[in-house]
Amino acid sequence: MLTVAVTGATGAQGGATARALLTAGHHVRALTRTPDAPAATALRALGAEIHRADFDDRASLDAALTDADALFAVTTPFGTDTGTEVRQGRALVEAATDARLDHVVFTSAAHADRGTGVPHYDSKHEIERRLMASGLPWTVIAPAAFMDNHATGWTLSGLREGVFGWPMPAGRPFALIPAADIGAFAALAFSRRTDFTGRRIDIASDTRTPEQIAAALTTATGRPVTHHEVPLDVVRTHSADLAAMFAYFTTTGLDVDVPALRRAYPEVAWHTFTDWAAGRDWAALLTEPAPEGSGGAGVGVTGPERS
Repeated sequence: MLTVAVTGATGAQGGATARALLTAGHHVRALTRTPDAPAATALRALGAEIHRADFDDRASLDAALTDADALFAVTTPFGTDTGTEVRQGRALVEAATDARLDHVVFTSAAHADRGTGVPHYDSKHEIERRLMASGLPWTVIAPAAFMDNHATGWTLSGLREGVFGWPMPAGRPFALIPAADIGAFAALAFSRRTDFTGRRIDIASDTRTPEQIAAALTTATGRPVTHHEVPLDVVRTHSADLAAMFAYFTTTGLDVDVPALRRAYPEVAWHTFTDWAAGRDWAALLTEPAPEGSGGAGVGVTGPERS
């Protein structure tokens, strides 16, 4: 049994990884800035040890990593900026190095190592490089776009009006993954450290077009949903970073080999988008009040790297 410190434990990726590690029988030390948050309380009920930790408070990181075997590291620029993400990622790597951990699994972004020009991909790649140079045993898992974002924020606001607003052409495929599969893959990497150390792996569970996603959402929600291609100029008014990401999705695309992943790692559930959509409580989601200022019709987007 490993003792694994999990950053972002109250977020999507960290929470999914913590739950997968607990299911696998490992001891989880959940790191969060908000130990009294409902998500932290839920993890505590599952058996996780909750630690307050802040990337900008080195002493809190050192305390949280003391006597840990391994670390799941997730960073995000959303809510701050890419410069802050890099600074916090470096602090986390330095703390892990001083703690002499046996394994660090860092979650980045698919294609972040390919010079995409997408700011929040480049920031993650900078942290990858710092981790690889640290001397620590490392694994980088690099997820594609989050399925989970299709049930939150601006996208959910659009679905309430029967519109799947997405800044890509209807027939352009892109790779997707739910947080649950990221967590399962991370837990597998910890359990099979010898097989995963020193590897960087792009991961996705399915590849769908916006048109296919709208059709799957029609079936899952029981309501007609049509795809609307949101102009990149509209996205740019909210975030130049996300506009660059969707431009990359449209022109280059994420070429993750989903069939090969399914063959190589059958232990992971690898949910299709249809599987994922069927597991949501759309009746509740679609009747919740829309966020103030959401604008409706899917005219905004949520970044797939948010934890």
